[in-house]
Amino acid sequence: MKNGTTNVLIVGVGGQGVLLASEILIEVAKLMGLDAKKSEVHGMSQRGGIVTSHVRFGKKVYSPLIPHRESDVILAFELAEGLRWVGELRPGGKIIVNTQKIIPTLTTTGKFFYPEKAEEKIRGYSPGATLLDAYEIALELGNPRMVNTILLGVLSKSIDLEEDKWIEVIQRMAPKGTAEINRTAFLKGKEID
Repeated sequence: MKNGTTNVLIVGVGGQGVLLASEILIEVAKLMGLDAKKSEVHGMSQRGGIVTSHVRFGKKVYSPLIPHRESDVILAFELAEGLRWVGELRPGGKIIVNTQKIIPTLTTTGKFFYPEKAEEKIRGYSPGATLLDAYEIALELGNPRMVNTILLGVLSKSIDLEEDKWIEVIQRMAPKGTAEINRTAFLKGKEID
């Protein structure tokens, strides 16, 4: 954290809940009285395209964009996206990667190939990387849409925001009828090493 500002880069593909996760993170930071800003790119997100969200919070934040190679934490919802963005970590930063693979339809043309040994390459760049199959954990909880909440639980251990504020915001922003499973998913993510 440089100058008291925490920089979290959240990346994935359309439909995974990247934007909702960034909204929740912003709300938690604001609830704690911090200045919080975000910027997002969601171009072709409705068609499975890349989605990124820069989230910055601290005593005073002047820009929503994270400077190059100054991400304190990267939260990757998809394996290839984790590999694509790992170079944006600051020295000593943390990357959390959902190992789920979403193969783009572009691979059918033969002009694009899903990266091989992505987990190994991520660990080579960031030996302390946390890699987990959040999709499989969500299935075990009975709802595959809980991936983003599980990942927020994992993220919460790497940044200094209070657990009760996380739960309050998650339950408030959860779709109707899903507050309790979202709470459970968040706490399950907190248990992951």
